[in-house]
Amino acid sequence: MSQESEHGKWTVSSSDESTEENDDNTEEPSTSSLSHSGHGKTSGSQYPCSEARKVGHKRKASPVKFNDASFPTGISPAEIQRTSQEGLGWCLSSSDEEPESEGQPQHAQKEAVKEEKYSAPKKQPSHRFEDNELPMSQKPEKHYKVASEGQDTWDLLNGGNPFRFFVTKVKGIKSKYNSGALHIKDILSPLFGTLVSSAQFNYCIDVEWLIRQYPQEFRKKPLLIVHGEKRESKAELHAQAHPYENVRLCQAKLDIAFGTHHTKMMLLLYEEGLRVVIHTSNLIDDDWDQKTQGIWLSPLYPRLPPGTTGSAGESVTNFKSDLIHYLMSYNSPTLKEWADIIQGHDLSETRVYLLGSTPGRYQGNQKEKWGHLRLRKLLKEYTSAIPAQESWPVIGQFSSIGSMGADQSKWLCSEFRESLVMLGSSVKTLAKPDVPIHLIYPTVDNVRQSLEGYPAGGSLPYSIQTAQKQLWLHTYFHKWSAETSGRSHAMPHIKTYMRPSPDFQKIAWFLVTSANLSKAAWGALEKNGTQLMIRSYELGVLFLPSAFGLDTGYFHVKKKMFSGSNEPVTSFPVPYDLPPEQYGSKDRPWIWNIPYTKAPDTHGNMWVPS
Repeated sequence: MSQESEHGKWTVSSSDESTEENDDNTEEPSTSSLSHSGHGKTSGSQYPCSEARKVGHKRKASPVKFNDASFPTGISPAEIQRTSQEGLGWCLSSSDEEPESEGQPQHAQKEAVKEEKYSAPKKQPSHRFEDNELPMSQKPEKHYKVASEGQDTWDLLNGGNPFRFFVTKVKGIKSKYNSGALHIKDILSPLFGTLVSSAQFNYCIDVEWLIRQYPQEFRKKPLLIVHGEKRESKAELHAQAHPYENVRLCQAKLDIAFGTHHTKMMLLLYEEGLRVVIHTSNLIDDDWDQKTQGIWLSPLYPRLPPGTTGSAGESVTNFKSDLIHYLMSYNSPTLKEWADIIQGHDLSETRVYLLGSTPGRYQGNQKEKWGHLRLRKLLKEYTSAIPAQESWPVIGQFSSIGSMGADQSKWLCSEFRESLVMLGSSVKTLAKPDVPIHLIYPTVDNVRQSLEGYPAGGSLPYSIQTAQKQLWLHTYFHKWSAETSGRSHAMPHIKTYMRPSPDFQKIAWFLVTSANLSKAAWGALEKNGTQLMIRSYELGVLFLPSAFGLDTGYFHVKKKMFSGSNEPVTSFPVPYDLPPEQYGSKDRPWIWNIPYTKAPDTHGNMWVPS
């Protein structure tokens, strides 16, 4: 399908349109295949990742400069009738209006959680690298000021931040906006604890890069990597990990088609205790460089006295038992060992609620343990009603979007909104039109003018196949803007949801999570609402005022995320600007798999996803 828009001409081939059934979770499919790190095509990523990510890496390594002569001629229109939708640049064919497929493909197969042993990879042919094709081990390492080099990170970790919510450091912004931020090297610094062993839960993983983020003295400590890769991608991950005798792999079962292991968590066992980190970054260099990411970093949890049993060390938010329950859902002996470690520590200082998703079809009381029904239950039990709360909108902010259905009534403004608008046990279900929904997702110009330029769009995998089926959704969209944290030009990979007041000065709750706007992540009700079906693993933490000693029913919003001590310590550091600004008539949501050739990005390049 050939189209013309203000951003240039683009083509959707028939093969692209045939993959729509995978749109329920488009962010990072777990079936891509890449050659062994250091021996594959160095113009792209050297670890399993999504097609959008591959294009982003390719365009960073081989940019297409902004001039007509350099535009590839290999992109030819498909033999499909050309039509145009005024003002949107997209086209709808009759086949696009068919409902999405919820069926499981024949090749999908059950895979149990496995404790994996390594087999030596096949010998790779020799490869001569050009200067810009150096394997990771030979590339100069990017330098970030880490905790051991400055007292500021230690101070902010133990000082006036009761929420323990952070953003990642961003290269290329003013230093004042990084003074209260963390890099992965900060998190793994010996200043935070003397590491004994660790577990890394993630989706996109560059093992060699990950090992180098640990301090030299910790690089041979036992490391468990929990992933969801299958087939070729699984073999690639094995090949990456093979050189490291201290690394073990645990494969999460993904029994339902198109699910991913999207959880991003670190378990850090120290000589001094235990720390839990729940965040939004993949374990790759790009995600810790020039993107906006979120981190919740727990206190240092001390060991309980030997022989302690029962609910000892539990928090008011039941975080300990919920985390153990989440780990046990993997049905893995190795993760049972980590659950036992957690059981032996005192997590009573935790002030957040755990909110997770795990793949399955849940009925009865099990429905309320996961996904958006878990959020509904927490908001019902641990929040209180607010006067005129129907005028308090809901905000969702994310980096990827699944298929929402033919209109808002199919999921977004029915079961999903019903969960997000819950406040207190006495609240009746509000009429669907009453609570506004503001969705924050970057525009094409947000991406074009970003620090990374167009390649930042590789981490925003909203596809044309999905977008053209749900044009109604774009009326809810708002631009990305983050002057409050100095990150307007650092494209968001963070995912957050909240309930602000009409003047956006207060919030009733705040959630940071790995879950994008998709039914695969949050779950969808089936069988007349008696069953919740979830495809993916997700994890986040929920901040509620009651857990922080506030009886007002809300947090005040911090005016500047990195401002001084002139604001109350209980003001919440929302990392982007409120109120969000709705798309203008010329704004378009970023779509990763169409070209943008009529305006250059910040590096003077175009975006050609071929």
